[in-house]
Amino acid sequence: MAAAPPPLHLVIFPYMAQGHTIPLLDISKAFAIRGLKVVIITTPSNAPFIVSETSNHPNISLSIIPFPRVPELPEGCENTADLPSMALLSTFIEAIKKMKQPFEGVLRDMIDDGHPPICVISDFFLSWTLDSCRSLGIPRIVSHGMGALPMAICKSLTLLPLRTKPSTDLDHLELPNLKLPFTLLKADIPEGLLDSDPNDPFARIIVETAEADINSWGVLVNSFEELEGDHVGAFESFYFNDAKAYCLGPLFLYNKLKQEVEAEKVQMQSYSYIKWLEKQAGSDSSAVIYISFGTQAHLSDDQLDEIAFALEMAEHPFIWVVRSRTWAAPEGWKERVKEKGLVLHDWVDQRSILSHPATGGFLSHCGWNSMLESISMGVPLLAWPMLGVSDQELNAKFIVLGWGAGLMMPHRGDGGEKIMTVGRDVICDRVNELMGGGKGRKARERAQALGRMARGAVEKGGSSDKKLDQLIDQLSNKNGKS
Repeated sequence: MAAAPPPLHLVIFPYMAQGHTIPLLDISKAFAIRGLKVVIITTPSNAPFIVSETSNHPNISLSIIPFPRVPELPEGCENTADLPSMALLSTFIEAIKKMKQPFEGVLRDMIDDGHPPICVISDFFLSWTLDSCRSLGIPRIVSHGMGALPMAICKSLTLLPLRTKPSTDLDHLELPNLKLPFTLLKADIPEGLLDSDPNDPFARIIVETAEADINSWGVLVNSFEELEGDHVGAFESFYFNDAKAYCLGPLFLYNKLKQEVEAEKVQMQSYSYIKWLEKQAGSDSSAVIYISFGTQAHLSDDQLDEIAFALEMAEHPFIWVVRSRTWAAPEGWKERVKEKGLVLHDWVDQRSILSHPATGGFLSHCGWNSMLESISMGVPLLAWPMLGVSDQELNAKFIVLGWGAGLMMPHRGDGGEKIMTVGRDVICDRVNELMGGGKGRKARERAQALGRMARGAVEKGGSSDKKLDQLIDQLSNKNGKS
């Protein structure tokens, strides 16, 4: 009997930020369950988290390379979550470039050991990995933290003639290559894309990364055909060498090992907030609103006060994750809401909260991961974009206006300017509409329909499942060019 062929090997290199890393850990598991050997490249302080997420998978191993020491960054700062200020983001990304030599060493060792990787999947911000991969004849697949449509919009903007660029926030943008499910305004565009300063360090990084991006062998997209299939062709048109965009998501929904599922169930039951949700589930299903704005948004104390009073006025049970370490709740507020509200300051397993039947709405900043997790669980969003430099405005419009799976928080004035502090009455009205109004009911129905599509996409024979098999087949047969 012929011996079984040796397993295929691939390398995954995440950017050192949780929102970028976690989806790549999810796809690592999907590859590993299909029998591929996955090597994840990371740094010493990021390794423990990755081990905690992948330790049940013998096909996944880590290759740990040092994080470069630069004077501007604090000792031990190896993740964007450790940055004392986002003003150091450009410094952080520039520092990572110094990992090129040890990264290439990992690839050469694999080749010398007779296990050349069939590809390297690396983050958009690790643009320099393209040169390394080309020099060694390995296809590079780029991974983004955005959906296909938001990425296509951002790429289209670089082609706009100077005379057609808008001047005010409420100016409409016409992108001839794209059919948009909403009206696009200048206010929706990530800051710096239309009016970037060429001397700004971050602007230079974006130009660098974009060039490596469009020259990559392919693109991994954490999305699914049923959600974004109409926009994938337009997105692919920006790439060279007939590169394809592989919608393989939602990545976190892929089948897991049996022992992993059992361990997660036990772990979830130990969380205090899951125990709290269990108590809420008995009274009224889908009654709880979950509030979280991610790890990067910084809300003023005044805004946090307004949210607090709004939640008290709305009288819906809530779980609120407050990232601020300096905010003190208004006097007497915690006592007044203790029967119906849970305020958390530490890390939470967001997916376990969104998947709980007691959770019926999500007040969110609309980062792509959060949005995808919410609709995959059939939970409608109350969209409140926070960061102007990211895709949050685009994501919010896509899910609210394009799919009708949420409501928008009024967060801009009549001139398109961002409202510095949204008042309690406005927040309360929108929470009540999402959780109990007619528009909220329709949004919930749409979210639940999208959730069924999302789960179907990763099941055997689903669109993402088939696309993943297709990708592995193309790489193993070396049909593509590196």
